[in-house]
Amino acid sequence: SQYSAVDTNPLSVYIMQPIWNKIIKIVPLWIAPNLLTFSGFVMILFNYFLISFYDWDYTASGTSPGLVPTWVWLFSAFTTFCAYALDSIDGKHARRTQSSTPLGELFDHGLDSWATSIFVLSFFSVCSRDNGKTGVSVYTMYIYLSIVLFNFMCSHWEKYNTGVLFLPWGYDISQVVLIAAYLLTGTVGVEIWQKPLLFGYYITDVLVILLIGFSLFLSFPQTLYNIHRAHLKKTLKNDSLYEGLLPLVSPLLLFVLLTVWVVLSPSNILAKQPRLFLWMVGVAFSNVICKVIVCQMSSTRPELFHWFLFPLALVVYAAISGLLGSMEEVVLGVFTALVTAAHVHYGVCVGRQLSEHLNIYIFSLKKRVQE
Repeated sequence: SQYSAVDTNPLSVYIMQPIWNKIIKIVPLWIAPNLLTFSGFVMILFNYFLISFYDWDYTASGTSPGLVPTWVWLFSAFTTFCAYALDSIDGKHARRTQSSTPLGELFDHGLDSWATSIFVLSFFSVCSRDNGKTGVSVYTMYIYLSIVLFNFMCSHWEKYNTGVLFLPWGYDISQVVLIAAYLLTGTVGVEIWQKPLLFGYYITDVLVILLIGFSLFLSFPQTLYNIHRAHLKKTLKNDSLYEGLLPLVSPLLLFVLLTVWVVLSPSNILAKQPRLFLWMVGVAFSNVICKVIVCQMSSTRPELFHWFLFPLALVVYAAISGLLGSMEEVVLGVFTALVTAAHVHYGVCVGRQLSEHLNIYIFSLKKRVQE
């Protein structure tokens, strides 16, 4: 299917796009667009692990503000900007080098679906977790992450039904806010997040309120409106309501299972291992969404139940019934490792199959020699 995306965000159209159009001119023509996409993702990952090293349990900012060195926050701002830039120019570069392919589209959106959660998890280190005085609770973190992923899912569910990716306004805004937040933290220190800003509200509270407001009153209604408009114009990809709603089943079940685990965990797993748990949420979600993206691109039907749901249901049942006992954290660790490995394996396999099918290399503009 031909790729089509619409971007109406003033921040993107009037400020960011002109910047990207200047940056793109310095990218050599022999560089493959997927290499740009992947480099941005690697930078986000590297930055995430760097922050995790200094702040594994999200307490550094709240308890001992100097624990994370200043250069780490400034480096975070730098990597976030680079990743944002690379993610914004990869498509332009593909058109410039006449190398736009379905593989590139899948590669871009697939990595985005994973990067989305990593951005959020890195940002939590800035606000730190609740210590009675400042910070946000791990439950707020979980809800915050879920809302961001819900937004991401909506835009791809919309594309599944309309064939057009309506780029959410939240994307550019969130990237600029993230970069500004890291710069602010690097220059002023994490203390800025621990003082009330207005009427006893902290900056973090304001950001959470803005995020929920944006999602519920802007993004989601916009998605429904775009699908409704396609329905009126008779341009919907799917005739039946069942077909249209099918891609939502697995992500919603995933969310239900994870929430049951969070709420009913005997050892309070989210409070014990927030970083592991939230990472696992992001990876599982990314894999579910990647399947939807593949279906939308190949015009095939998504399966009703994603296979991750079955082992997850078993683990959740074993945890909340007390079967795991003191092993709950260990099992979470093993499950997280397996889910991550399965997701990477899936990505590599799909990439290889597509590169063979389309007769192209993933990271090079050279054509494959026909066997």
